[in-house]
Parts: sequence; structure tokens; C-alpha cells
Amino acid sequence: MPITNEKPLEIKFTDEDLPYEEEILRNPYSVKHWLRYIEHKKKAPKEAINLIYERALKELPGSYKLWYNYLKLRRKQVKNKCIIDPGFELVNNAFERALVFMHKMPRIWMDYCTFLTDQCRITRTRKVFDRALRALPITQHHRIWPLYLAFVQKHDIHETAQRVFRRYLKLMPENAEQYVDYLSKADKLDEAAQVLAKIVNDDRFASQQGKSNHQLWNELCELISKNPKKVSSLNVDAIIRGGLRRYTDQLGHLWNSLADYYVRSGLFERARDIYEEAIQTVTTVRDFTQVFDAYAQFEEISLKKRMEEIGKKPSQSEEDEVEMELRLSRFENLMDRRLLLLNSVLLRQNPHNVQEWHNRVKLYEGNPHEIINTYTEAVQTVEPKLAVGKLHTLWVEFAKFYETNGQIDDARLIFEKGTQVEYLKVEDLASVWCEWTEMEVRHENYEAALKLMYRATVIPSRKVNYHDDKETVQARLYKSLKVWSLYADLEESFGTFKTCKAVYDRILDLKIATPQIIINYGLFLEENNYFEEAFRAYEKGISLFRWPNVYDIWNTYLKKFLGRYGGSKLERARDLFEQCLEHCPENFAKPLYLLYAKLEEQHGMARHAMSVYERATSAVMPSEMFEVFNIYIKRAAEIYGVPKTRQIYEKAIEVLPEDRTREMCLRFAEMETKLGEIDRARAIYAHCSQMCDPRVTAEFWQVWKEFEVRHGNEDTMREMLRIKRSVQAMYNTQVNMMSAQMLNSAGSIAGTVADLAPGAKDDMRMLEAKAVEMTGTTSLTKGGNIMFVRGETQGDNRGERVTNPDEINIDDDDDDEGDEDENGENGDADRDIPVTKQDIPNEVFGSLKVSTNKGSDDDDL
Repeated sequence: MPITNEKPLEIKFTDEDLPYEEEILRNPYSVKHWLRYIEHKKKAPKEAINLIYERALKELPGSYKLWYNYLKLRRKQVKNKCIIDPGFELVNNAFERALVFMHKMPRIWMDYCTFLTDQCRITRTRKVFDRALRALPITQHHRIWPLYLAFVQKHDIHETAQRVFRRYLKLMPENAEQYVDYLSKADKLDEAAQVLAKIVNDDRFASQQGKSNHQLWNELCELISKNPKKVSSLNVDAIIRGGLRRYTDQLGHLWNSLADYYVRSGLFERARDIYEEAIQTVTTVRDFTQVFDAYAQFEEISLKKRMEEIGKKPSQSEEDEVEMELRLSRFENLMDRRLLLLNSVLLRQNPHNVQEWHNRVKLYEGNPHEIINTYTEAVQTVEPKLAVGKLHTLWVEFAKFYETNGQIDDARLIFEKGTQVEYLKVEDLASVWCEWTEMEVRHENYEAALKLMYRATVIPSRKVNYHDDKETVQARLYKSLKVWSLYADLEESFGTFKTCKAVYDRILDLKIATPQIIINYGLFLEENNYFEEAFRAYEKGISLFRWPNVYDIWNTYLKKFLGRYGGSKLERARDLFEQCLEHCPENFAKPLYLLYAKLEEQHGMARHAMSVYERATSAVMPSEMFEVFNIYIKRAAEIYGVPKTRQIYEKAIEVLPEDRTREMCLRFAEMETKLGEIDRARAIYAHCSQMCDPRVTAEFWQVWKEFEVRHGNEDTMREMLRIKRSVQAMYNTQVNMMSAQMLNSAGSIAGTVADLAPGAKDDMRMLEAKAVEMTGTTSLTKGGNIMFVRGETQGDNRGERVTNPDEINIDDDDDDEGDEDENGENGDADRDIPVTKQDIPNEVFGSLKVSTNKGSDDDDL
């Protein structure tokens, strides 16, 4: 058969072609020689090179390489020509001839189909695609289908495209989304909805676009709800309700889709029913918000459109006005119900939420029937074991509602039912009883109130543990302190002394009393003049409790006892105080010790009072010790005189913290100065100076300096300055030693900068040098000991003075005279210092001072 339809061309050989022709004649079945010949003729006219390809393919018709290169060359030759050019048909014929031998090669089919697609030969291209799919094995179809789908989507032939897609989905059903996208663009929404419905119902379907099953559901709902007239083959209501059962966390969107479907279908009443059903069934605030907003928007748009329609009419009928009022009232009713609907949503989330039931009652304010219905539903719905909040408040508020409206019998009935509920805690049941009793008191039914308390506190026939959760709260109520407290208050107010005392005694017998109950019992007995009974009640309370709970009882007991007997029963009072203070914690000791000391001062002996104060100084908290010492000193000065306080000051200085010790030393020194004991005061200043860093406590040194200016001389001033320097050096030495230890520890690990580079100034050396410069001392290390140069002179050269930066010039004249003394001349040291006589203060004698005539003072002394 002929291999070409083209006219035969005359072959013109050149001398350069001769070697290639000879090789071909020798090896006509060698692809390599034919390709070498073609490469040699690549610059020749296209007819010549085509002829060589035809000759080669005639000899080797099964060579894929020759066919591929030949077809590629032929397509290139017609690339820029018009698609109606005859050359395209010649290339098509070449492809047809190639496929006789190459029908199993997908690349040839792909190139042929692509080439035909560009020629816009729709029917012929479709048939070639079908031939390719029939000729190739199914494992190669995935290379043909993308070209086939692109071809059918390129032309507006929807029926053909749908048939092709259906065939494609039989092979690759996972790409159904691609078909849905095409159908949506082609406005074939009914079939798109069918395909989507099949997808969402297939649990094994995995989206190639990364969409979840829920997203596909949303797409389906949106598609069918927004196009109700184009989607007729599906039951939209059933599909969306299936989604509502399946996806309970996204109900708002699905309900809105279903309502939107009916709105677009023109079924407005049905849409309104859907919205009402939605807001009555959703369980989350988010879903409710979505549905309610859509519902409100629907009613508003409906109202506006109807108003526009009526406004266009020349005259309005009565029916139009009624319809307008109906729609307006419907919209207003919806907006007014919003809070109630939202509360219903929260109660559907948790019907055992007590607070939400209270909120619902508030929303019905002014509507008593609805309030009663709400309370009734609440107490029937809320389970005690599942209740969130205090269940008893529902019963109490329910009864109070009846009470407010004057229905006392109904309120009693509610309280009676409320006391039979199995609450989780005894306190809840006790609250119901107490509220019931208080209601009776408010209506002056005092006998009924006492009877209620008697009923509540009846001891059961068998012994029940109060903390046993397995027992009912009704059986454990008899040990409720709340009920007993109210019972005692009622007996105090409306009962007799005997009945009230019996109630308090039963509280003590049950061992449920609190310190406040004990104090109330004591006050009650005291008001009725049963003082010893009150004291016995206090003692019972003391035996029941331990510290610190017993403090209030002891405090009340002691004050009442002292107020009753004063000093008439001193020994008994002392025994009480000693018993109280035996195990008293230090944080409660101060007021008790002061009360004890006051008793001894007023009714006992002074030495006993001083002994109590002395015990108090070591029994109270460290933070209160300073205050107790001040009181001790003041009382000692008033009773025994100021000199007697020296021992107290000395003890205070020993035991107080350092900051308080400084203040006590200053006061001690001031006292000695007032008494004229200058040397004692100076010794106290010297003792206190050892704990006063001059850089921190400059106030102390200023006080000492002023003291020396008033009462000292040059030698004492110099001594004070010497002590100041030594103290400062001591503190600086501590700092330097710490720095040296830090430096030594750091050097032992890695070495200092100076170790690495001798002569370099590291930070630690600079810090030491600065400290030496500040203190005016030079540290010398000899034999491992640190020695300091004296601050006054060094060596035998008395004319030279070492400069001291902390030296204070008291007076220029005094300095000059001091210099003369050092040079051997007479100065103040050789003069007689006049002695000034001072009167002895009366405080020295304290209460020992006896009033006499002025002339007999010496005799008294």
C-alpha cells in the first residue's frame, strides 16, 4: 500500500549524501544510520527530510523513535498555519498511518488528540479519544482522561461532557468533585446535587481537594437551598434534616439553609415554621444567634416588602391594614421573646442549672401565672444530684413568691415539700427550715416558728453520723448548727429562760457549739443575772476548744470575770490567767498579759505586776516585744522610779532585734543623761556603736556627737571618732573579706584577669582600692593577717598627722588649743573644769516620793 498521498518528488543527491546513502544500502534496518542521515539533512527543504523519514519508516515501520520524531517534525511544519490549511490533514494522515503500528503507545495518542483539539474538529477528536481509550490498556487511561476532560469542557456541549464525565467517574470515582464543579458552572444543578448527595453518603469517599465531609454537606445544603426550582430530583427537607441529625455542632447553618430553601420556594409560612422549630431545638448560643438573626432579618424584609407593595396601591383596604399590623406585631413579638428564647437555649444545654431558672423567673416579671409555671417546672426538672447551684433557693423563692402575694398557706405547702427533697448537703435543708421559720416570724406566728424549730431538731431514733453521705440529709439535720443557732435566737426572743437554757445545753451536749455560741450563751445567762452559770458555760467552752479558737472565749471570760468581781476573788482570777497563759500562742499573748498586769496593778502587788510584764517580754511575738518593753519600762518608772528601769533596758538590749536595740539604747542613754550619769550614757553609746554602720545609721552618730558636744571634752570626742573609724573599718573589712572570698573562689576555678595579665586592673581590684580609699586605711598582708595603719599617728614622728577623711572639726579654737597641748604647752587639760550642780529629777523616786516641806528634802534623802 502507498505510504504517502503526497506527490512523488525528484530526489537530488549531492556528493555529501553519497556516504550516507551507501551506509543505508548496506544497513537498511539500522535506526542509527537513518537518524544520522536525517541529522545530516536537517537544513534541507522539508520535502527532502520528509522523504527520508518516509523511506526510513518504509523499512522500519515499527520504530517508535522514528515515528515520534517524524510526527513532531510534521506538527512543527504546520504550527503557524491556519487550521483549514491542507497541511493539517496530511499530518492527520501521518498520525493515522503511525497508529497502525503505534496503537499501544499512549504518547502518540496524546499528541494526536492534542493536535486534533487545536484544530477544533469536535466529532473527529471525540472519536479519536474514544479509539485511544479502547486501544490502550486501562493502566494507561489516566494519561488520556485529563486531555479528554479538558477537551469536553472547552466546548459548550454539556450533554457530551456529562456522558464523558460519567464514564470517567466509573474509573476514578474519587474525582467526583471535579464533575460537580463542572455541573455547577454549566448550570446543571440537579445532577450536581445528585452527585454531591452520593458523595456525602459515601463514608469511604476522600476528597481530593482536602474538604471534610461536613464541608461537602454544607455545599450540598447551600446548593439545594439556594436553587429550589432547579433541583427537583432530591428531597431537600429530608437531606437537610439528615445533616441536622448527623452534625449536631453546626445546627445553625443547616437550619438556616432549610428555611432559606422554603423562602426561595415562596413558602414563607413554612419557612417561618422552620425558624420557630430551630430556635426551639438548638442547644448552643452560637446556633441560636445564627438562627435568630436570620429569622429577624426574614421578618424585617417581609415586612418592608409588604409595606412597599401596599404603598404602591392607590388606596389601602382594611385587609391590608390588618395584614400590616399582623406582620408588625409578629416582628415585635419575636424581638421581645429574644431573652426568653436565649434562656431556653441555656436550659436545654443544662436543665439542672438553678441560676438559669432564676433568670427565667425574672424575665416573666409581672406575669404571675408564668412565674408559677416556671417554678413548678424547675423544681420538677432539677435533679438534686445533678443540680448546678443551690437547689434549695428554688423552693425558697417559690414560697416567697406566694408569701409576697399574700398566699401564706400556699407558701407553707411549698416549704413543706421543700423539706422533703433529698438535697446533697445538710446546709441546704437547714436553709429551707430557717427560711420557713423566718417567714412565720415575719407574720408574728412565734409559736409556729418555735414548733418548726423543734421539728427540725428532733433527734432520730437511731444514731447517725453527721458526715455520713450515705444517710439522708433529713436524718442528719439534728446536728445542723445553723438550725440550732436560729432556735436559740428564737428562744432568747420569744421563749422562757428555762427553754432557752435547755436549747443551749443541748447544743453543748451535741458538741456542735462554736466559740460564738459559747459567748452568746454566757451573755444570755449574764443578762438574766446567772453569773456563775455564765462562767461555767465559758469553762465548758474552754474545755471544748483549743487554741486559737478558744481565744475569744478566754478574752470574754476574763473580762467578764474581772468586771464582775474585780479584786475580790484575786486568787481565782490569777488561777484563770495562769490557766489561760499556760498554752497560749505568742500571737495572742500580748492582750492577755496586759490584762493580767492591769489586774495586779489595780488589785494586787506591784512586784507581781512587774513579774507579769517581765514574762510578757519573752512570751509575745518578736514584732510586739519592743512595744511590751516600752510599757514595762513606763510602768516600772511610775511604780519604782526611773533608776529601776536600768535592768529592763539592759534586758531589752540583749533580746531585741538589732534595729530595735539601737532605738532602745538611745532611749537608755537619754535617760541616763537626764539623771546626770554621763559616763553611763557614754558607755551605752559605745556599746550601741558596735552595731551601727556609719554609712547606714548616720542618725545615731549625729546624736552621739551632739551628746559629746554638750557633755564631753576633746578627749571624749576623739574617742568617739576613733570608735567610729574602727566600726567603719570593721564593716569595710567584712565587705572586703567577702569580696576576697568571692575573688578566691572565682580564681580557683578560672583565675582572675590579673592572673592572666599581671598589672592589669580587673574590676575586683578596683573595688578593693576604692574601699581602701573610702576608709582611709591601707591593708597590709603579713603572715596571712590583715593589719591597719593607725588613724592618728604612725611611728615616732609626732609632728606628722595622717589625714582622716571622717575627722570632724568641732571648733577651730579648740583644734588650735589641742595642737598646743600636743606640743607641750599648757591648754585646757591643765585648767580646772567647773562642776555644775543639777537638781535630781522627781522621776528618780517614782511612787516612793513622799510629800514634805521644802526644807526637809535632805532628811528624806
